[in-house]
Amino acid sequence: MESTIRTMIKNLSEKKGEEVLIKGWVDVKRDQGKMAFFDFRDATGKVQGVVFGKPEVLEVAKTLRPEWVVAVKGKVQERNDKQAKAYREEVEKTGKRPFFNKDVELEITGFEILNKAETPVFEITSDTSEINEEVRLKNRYLDLRTQRMQNNIRMRAKAMQLLRKELNEENFVEIETPVLTKSTPEGARDYVVPSRLTPHHFYALPQSPQQYKQLLMSAGMERYYQFAKCLRDEDLRGDRQPEFTQLDMEMSFVEEEDIIQLNERLLITLVEKLYPEKRIQQIPFPRMSYAEAMEKYGNDRPDIREDKNDPNLLAFVWIVDFPFFEKTADSDDPQAKGEWTFTHNPFSLSKPEFVEDLKAGKNIENIVAAQYDIVLNGYEIGGGSIRAHDPEILRSILRILGHSDEKIEENFGHMLKALGSGTPPHGGIAWGFDRLMMILQNEKTIREVIAFPKNGEGRDPLMEAPSTITQEQLDELFIELKELPKKKDE
Repeated sequence: MESTIRTMIKNLSEKKGEEVLIKGWVDVKRDQGKMAFFDFRDATGKVQGVVFGKPEVLEVAKTLRPEWVVAVKGKVQERNDKQAKAYREEVEKTGKRPFFNKDVELEITGFEILNKAETPVFEITSDTSEINEEVRLKNRYLDLRTQRMQNNIRMRAKAMQLLRKELNEENFVEIETPVLTKSTPEGARDYVVPSRLTPHHFYALPQSPQQYKQLLMSAGMERYYQFAKCLRDEDLRGDRQPEFTQLDMEMSFVEEEDIIQLNERLLITLVEKLYPEKRIQQIPFPRMSYAEAMEKYGNDRPDIREDKNDPNLLAFVWIVDFPFFEKTADSDDPQAKGEWTFTHNPFSLSKPEFVEDLKAGKNIENIVAAQYDIVLNGYEIGGGSIRAHDPEILRSILRILGHSDEKIEENFGHMLKALGSGTPPHGGIAWGFDRLMMILQNEKTIREVIAFPKNGEGRDPLMEAPSTITQEQLDELFIELKELPKKKDE
C-alpha cells in the first residue's frame, strides 16, 4: 500500500473529500455479496467503511475477520442518512463527538493486513460486564478493547491529569516514595519481600506512604503529593484490591479546615470539568460528626443521597470528630498490642483541647482526633488527619497503644528522630482513587477501573500470579518451605 500519513478516526470529519489512511481493528464485518461493509476502530473512535466496484479490493475484504489489525486506504465521504443527521444534532447539542463517527464513511480503495487474530473468546463489541469475570481477567487485553473499558481507563487518566494540574498550580511537589520499605505494626498485614543481600531480613511493601510523607514535611517540602501504589494483605471485597492507588497529599503549616477546603475544591473541579452530566447534591459539602453518623445511620460512611436511584447524583459528606482510640476488640488480634487500638492512624493528633490528655495518657476513651473522612454515596473515598509533629506526643500515643519503649525505638525511632529535628505542624489526606473512579464511572467494583486487577481471591488470572519460584531462587534467599497443612476433607 502506498505510504500515507495515518489519520485518526476522530479526525475524519475534517478530511471530507480527501483520500486518507487509517489503521486499527476490524470491529464488525457485513458481507453483502458484491459489497462489503465494515466498522473500523482505533483508540479515538469507530467509522463505517464500504467496498464496492473494486473486485481486487473486495477479494481481500472478504478474507477479513473481526479483530484483525489492518491499514485501510480510502476516500472520506459525507453521509446523509438519518444516522448522520442524528449524529450531527448530538454534536451540536453537546459539543462532543460520539465515539462512532457517523458523520462520514470511508469508500475503501485498499487494505493491508497488519496482523490476523484468532476468534476472540467473547464479543469485543458487547458490554462485557455480564461475562464471567475470570474469563475477562484471563483475557484482559481483549476486555480492555471494549468501549466501556476503554472509556473507564481513559477517564481515569484524564482525572489524574486534571488533578496533577490543579495540585501543581497549588504549589504541590509530586514526589515518589519507596516501594521497598520497613515492616512496622501500624495496620493491615504487610506483603514482605526477602532480601538476597541481607539473608533472613525482609522488606515490606508499603501499606501507604504515611511515614515517608511525614518525613517529607520534616525535609521542608511543605506540599507533597503522589498517585501512590499501596499494598495490603487483607480480605477482599468489591471496593478493595491487594494493590490499589491513593492520591496521597501532605501539607505543612495547615489546620484541619485548610485541608478540607482544598480537597473540596479539587473534588468539585473534577466533577464539573470531567463529569458535567453529574450533579453534586450540596455545595459546600455537609459535615457530620462521627457520633451523629453512627446514631443516625449506624455507620461512619452514610449514603445521604436524596434519590438513591439517580446514578448521576453525587452526595459528598465530611465525617469529622472521630474518637482517637477504641477498646481492643479481639485479644488474639496480632496487631493488638494492648488495651487500646487506634480508630484511624497512630500518627494523628487530637483536637487541641485533648492534647494534654494525649500527653498524659488519661481520659483515653474521650479523646477526639483531628481526623476527617470524605464519603461519597456511602463509600469512604478519602481520609486523613492533622499529624502528631511533636515526638513526645507520638511516643505517648504508641505507649497508649501498648508498645513498649524498646519496641517504640525499634519500630519508630527514625520517625521520632525526624520529628525532633524541627518538623512543622502538618496534616494530609489520601483519596481511594480507584474507589472514587468506580463511583464516577457508575461501576460496581474497582476492578472495572483498574487496567490489570486481581480477582476476588487476590490472584491475577492473566499472569497466573502468585506462582511458585524455583528451588534455586529459594536457596539464594535462604528460605525453606514448610509443608502445607492438610485440608479438613483430606
